[in-house]
Parts: sequence; C-alpha cells; structure tokens
Amino acid sequence: MPSVTDKLSICLLASEVAPLSKTGGLADVAAALTKHLHAVGHDVRLFTPCYSSVDRALANAQPVAGLTALPLVVGPHTYVFSLLQGRLPASSAPLYLIDCPQLYARASLYTSDPDEHLRFLGFTRAAFAVCQHLAWAPQILHCHDWHAAFAPLFLKSSYGKEPLFAGTRTLLTIHNIGYQGIFSAAHVADLGLGKDVSMLQQDDLAAGQINALRHGILYADAITTVSPTHALEIMTDEYGMGMQDSLRARREVLSGILNGVDYDEWDPRHDRYLLQHFDPNHLKVKAALKRVFMKRLELGVRGDPPLAGIVSRLAAQKGIELMYEALPKVLETRDFAFVALGSGEAQYEEFFTTLAQRFPGRVFFRRGYDDEFAHWIEATCDLFLMPSRYEPCGLNQMYSLRYGTIPVVRRTGGLADSVEHYNRDTGTGTGVVFNDFDAPALEWALNTALDLYADPVHRARLRANGMQRDFSWARQGALYEALYARLIAA
Repeated sequence: MPSVTDKLSICLLASEVAPLSKTGGLADVAAALTKHLHAVGHDVRLFTPCYSSVDRALANAQPVAGLTALPLVVGPHTYVFSLLQGRLPASSAPLYLIDCPQLYARASLYTSDPDEHLRFLGFTRAAFAVCQHLAWAPQILHCHDWHAAFAPLFLKSSYGKEPLFAGTRTLLTIHNIGYQGIFSAAHVADLGLGKDVSMLQQDDLAAGQINALRHGILYADAITTVSPTHALEIMTDEYGMGMQDSLRARREVLSGILNGVDYDEWDPRHDRYLLQHFDPNHLKVKAALKRVFMKRLELGVRGDPPLAGIVSRLAAQKGIELMYEALPKVLETRDFAFVALGSGEAQYEEFFTTLAQRFPGRVFFRRGYDDEFAHWIEATCDLFLMPSRYEPCGLNQMYSLRYGTIPVVRRTGGLADSVEHYNRDTGTGTGVVFNDFDAPALEWALNTALDLYADPVHRARLRANGMQRDFSWARQGALYEALYARLIAA
C-alpha cells in the first residue's frame, strides 16, 4: 500500500478557484488543498474553467504550445478550446485553465442558461482530453461538486478502457449537496455515453431528469464531504436533499474531512488588509482596530459596545430568517453593534437594509462581497454569527477562532465539528453553540455570548482557547493524502 509520504499524481477538477473565481468555500478549498499537496511534493494539477472574469495575468496563464484551438466534443456538440497553464497566486502549484469562450465568456460564473449542463460537461471532457494530449496518467482524479461529478462515470465507461487511465481512482467531494446539476433527460445525448447510456440512474431518467451529483455518488471510488458530522447528516431524510438513499447505499466509501484554513490568508499575525497585526498576547491591537473600524462605519456612538458581525451568502441555508425576530429583540435590550456583509435573496437583503435604518449608529449593512471588508469584520468583531439551517463545513467560524472573535453557531455540520460550546465551570470551549433551529434559540445564544463577553475572565479564556485551535491544511490535507493512498492500494 502506498504510504502518505509517497509522491502521487493528482488531478483536481473544480469549477472555481480562489482568488481567480469565487462564489463560496469551494474556491478556497480547491486552491488551498492544491497548494498543500504541491508543497509536500505531489504532482498535483488543478483544472478550472477560464471564465471571462479570470485575471489571467494574476495566474501568469499562458497558452500551451500544441494545445490551442482543440476540438471539444460534448455529445452532438463541438466547441473549440485551448489550454492555458499558470500558477496559483502566491504559490508555484500548477493551474490549468480551460479556455473556451463559447462556454465560459458569460457575465457570471454560474448561469440559468439552457446550456449550463454543457458548460461543465465540456469542462470535464476537456480535462480528460488534456491528460491524453500530455500523456499524463493521474493516479487520483479528485472531482469537486456536481460540476465535475460525471467524471467517475466517464472513467468507468469510455476513458476507463484506455491504458492511460487504467490505474486512475476517483474521489468526489460534496461541498454543498443542495446544488446537484439537474437537467432534462431530453438532453441525454449530451453525455456522449453511446451504448453505456444504460449506466445512467434509471429512476431519474423515468422521472424525466438527469442528476449530475447522483452519478458522482454512484460511480466514484470514494466520496467525501467537508465535515464528519455532515457526512452523517446527508444520509438522513432531513439533510440528504433527495440523495440520502444513494448515499446510504454507498456509506462504506463515504467519509467527512473537515476543510482546512489557509492561514497564509487568514491570520491576524500577518493579515495583509490590517493596519496592525496581533496575536493572543497583543489583543489590545484588536481592540484598537475595532475602534478604527467602528468609527469608519459610524457605529457605537455610545462608547465602546461589543461588535457582532456576519459575512455570508444571504440564502435560506444560512438561517437568516432566525434573525428576523431574535436580532431586533436583542438589539432593543442589549448594548451592542452589528455589521453584516453579504448578498443573495432579496428578502434577506431587505431585512438587513431595514435593520440598519431602524438602528442607525448600531447596525451597518454592506451588500455584496468585499475581501478586505470581510477580513476587517473577522479581525475586529467580538462575536460572529452563523445560525445555519445546515452547514457542510463553514470556514468563517474557523477564521473567527484564529482572530479571537467568539463564534455563535448552530450545532450542525462543520460548525458542530469545529466549535465547542464554552463551559463556565471548566473554562473549556471555544464559542457559543445552540441546537434548535428557531428564533428563541438564537436569542438565547446571542444573549449568552454577550454575557460571556461582558465578563473579562470568560472573554479572555474564550479568545485564548479559540486562537490556539489549529485547522491548518497541514493537518487536514494529510487526511486527504491518507485517503488517496488507500484508494490506490484498493
């Protein structure tokens, strides 16, 4: 059996990669895991679409001789693509960009266009084609989310017959099971399976649809999701999003690996966005930065109140509706300020807009996403709210711990795996954790956090506990390496 220290050839397929293209945590994980694997000596190559928004200069991406204007056949459709090779920013890890303007020159990374499924079938087919042209045989094909989920099926059908891929094993990582890449069965020819069309999931076909994610679950040699708790949750009817039966059938190859944190980007000791840096022994700097930030936002006109914050996609998954009742109620009875950064569903944007109008000088809302602003929220807030309905992993709660910001989270998924409820008697724990998905539970959690913050002893202990936690990719990446080794041995 290969050991964890053996050097492996690993192909990663991801629809977004930070900082070049990003809508969520997938982009951060794809980049950080690739950087880790490269740093420890593996032959790792990360493939991603070259969207029109990608800064090619930032990645130093250049056309590869002999791999320009290549035909890309996706079922009955033919496109033209070129391969650009670059490096991940702040790393020497190889990055391969699939440049196909017909598919990726759009106003956004993801669309509701009728050819959305073709965009990512094309991406997957192009990655196989590049491996063939380069005569590069990956031992591991690591596919992320539905966008690359047909790769295991393709490998077990047409590509699996080629000697180049005879030793390739597949891993599917599910970052968000709520997005499955479903399209009409009328487009079955787009898969280009020929006689292997019988390998498609027949119940879905009979219902008139094809589910990309389901086929990854059915055919990948191993399946991971991004926290151990979420791996158990997605086999239940409550959290499985229709995939629970398929996942239960493959429970023997399903596991959860908590995402790591890229501490090159998220660490108050050297955060490039901060005016000053701090560590557990210099928290007066955090307090000073908080005063600067609150003055900039015109918050906290009544002295120096605690500051709570949130950075989030504004979607039903994130539990924003729990704040409708809980947040105004606590704002009316407790002295603290609140800052929110995010965009998404109109009802949630309207809630935060109205909340800021209702509590001037105490609530600030910025619509959209701004990386610098997000870093300042993490660095300067005293509390960070994540009342998620479900959370496969979550990264902000782990960022918060490193910055001495107390996370207030619901016990689900990666939140349950990374935040331990604080025990006043023993002084152990790193945050405030609540169980029920309802407004009274969030209200209790926020009041509990404010009470703990008001006590200097508990506040200091909570911050010290959190800042000592290590979620680095050196730890989490090693778990992927061990899984790769087991797959190859099997």
